[in-house]
Amino acid sequence: MTPEGFEPHFRKSGLTDPWEPIYSRRVPGEAVIIGLRAGQAHVNSRGLVHGGLIAAMADNAMGLSCVEQAEPGSLSGLLTASMTTDYVGVAKVGQWLEFTTGFVKVGRSICFAQCFVTADGKPCARANATFSVVRAA
Repeated sequence: MTPEGFEPHFRKSGLTDPWEPIYSRRVPGEAVIIGLRAGQAHVNSRGLVHGGLIAAMADNAMGLSCVEQAEPGSLSGLLTASMTTDYVGVAKVGQWLEFTTGFVKVGRSICFAQCFVTADGKPCARANATFSVVRAA
């Protein structure tokens, strides 16, 4: 079951296509929260959700949240310049993973963000990223 307020994720990519279905919930002017139900396509050989998936989805949530907080029409894109991920727990098949960006600072040339990842509401990871801002012409 998908939590209330989540809809199919609006931002598709070749990287994330094999991980579908992915969901998101927009908090206008604040954040884009991403969620997914962990399945076999998301786990490593030990049966735990792969750290690469967690990092990629956190990167996605943070970047989209930076755009959400930017002045409308001011950005044409963001490029991840740096990102760190701390894994503080595990996620398993069947759990709901949620990627919530709790801090964003949009500047003229860089943007900072922090994301918290939970598995069924329990801390799983946290990520911090710096993005290069691509300004609209």
